[in-house]
Amino acid sequence: SLTHSRPRVYAHTHTRTRTHTYTDAEGAVGRVNLRVHVTLISPRKRNTDEEIKGGEYQRQDMAFATVWNYCIPLSIITVACLVRTARCQAVQAENVTVLEGGTAQISCRLQNYDGSIVVIQNPRRQTLFFNGTRALKDDRFQMVLFTPRLVRITLTNVSVSDEGGYFCQLYTDATHHQVATLSVSVPPETPTVEVKQDAVEGGEVELTCVSPRSKPAATLRWMRSGREIPGVVSQQDNGKTFSVSSTIRIPVERKDNGAALSCEAFHPALSGQKRIRHYRLDVHFAPTVRIVPPTGILREGDSLTLTCSVSGNPLPRTIQWSKINDTLPERSEISGPTFQISRLSQSHNGTYLCQAQNNYGRAADHYTLLVYDPGAVVETHSAVPYAVIGGVLALLVFTVICVLIVTIWCSVRQKGSYLTHEASGLDEHGEVQEAFLNGNDASQGKKEYLL
Repeated sequence: SLTHSRPRVYAHTHTRTRTHTYTDAEGAVGRVNLRVHVTLISPRKRNTDEEIKGGEYQRQDMAFATVWNYCIPLSIITVACLVRTARCQAVQAENVTVLEGGTAQISCRLQNYDGSIVVIQNPRRQTLFFNGTRALKDDRFQMVLFTPRLVRITLTNVSVSDEGGYFCQLYTDATHHQVATLSVSVPPETPTVEVKQDAVEGGEVELTCVSPRSKPAATLRWMRSGREIPGVVSQQDNGKTFSVSSTIRIPVERKDNGAALSCEAFHPALSGQKRIRHYRLDVHFAPTVRIVPPTGILREGDSLTLTCSVSGNPLPRTIQWSKINDTLPERSEISGPTFQISRLSQSHNGTYLCQAQNNYGRAADHYTLLVYDPGAVVETHSAVPYAVIGGVLALLVFTVICVLIVTIWCSVRQKGSYLTHEASGLDEHGEVQEAFLNGNDASQGKKEYLL
């Protein structure tokens, strides 16, 4: 009998991976990585290594071509259907920007909503609402709208801690979510002005304008009499807000005391408006003193009142009255800047002094008192200085002299002109007149010819 042996079966498995790019019905482009496992079965034995390799490669290519032609299109169709289904069950979120303390509206838009579960979470991934039902006990959050197309919640009294991404999640066969980013804008309050040290006459003053909290950072500007003063700006990050400062240094004199400056803060949330802090310079300087004297002549029995006018910054609190080389009269009275003596006598004659001081200097002024007898004749002093009177008189005398000189000169010229014209007339007619002096004696006469 013949014995037939079954041929050996050789199986070889080959794996290949390819990336396929596709476009779905709505124009979206996607990529799919496909891994194909191909098992080759050979009924005969390979005799040589070359035949084994050649046959294996040939059968692998044939098997891969079969898989590519039939399996790949089916896989692409399946993936496209899944993508289309996912797009049909989509959710969209809108970003929101709101001022601190205001109310924010967070909206989630649904497409072809089929009643699936909708969940809204805060930036810390805590569930706020589950299908319209409150899940977090925070009364600031309110569900205001829940429809198949739009889900909307509101957040009142917003603070910077509420800033972040709010998740709108739709649970279908696959979970879809979008993030609505909430941005909180913090406008600056009216800035403050800080002074490093007191402003002293002849020195410099350093002023700093501070805006302690804003988001984004505020812009500061110093102004004086409508002109900007450049300052050194510094900014500090306080986490989610910023503090900004602007420092200026300006020289100061006594005349600058009370000068008006202003610091202006600008911010996008102010819609073109500005927050202004007004400031007046406080320049310290030494005092000045002036005694206001009485008018007229003081005689015995009259009363004297002297007023001491004092200025300075700070204004001196006390004013000191004294008499040089003597003590103040017993009947004198001092009331602040006023010094009074009733019923003057010649014993009150002397020089009186008013003094005042502050932390930056001392000043004084004096008045000399001269008391006359009741019956004494005292030459009063004109209010107009003698030099002025003398000048006016000299000018009047000079004017009179000039007028006289001009008058005489004009008279002489007029007489000479008359005689000249008369003589000229006699020559023209050939007439000569003789004048006889000392009677009618012809021998002693003289002839005068007018030329």
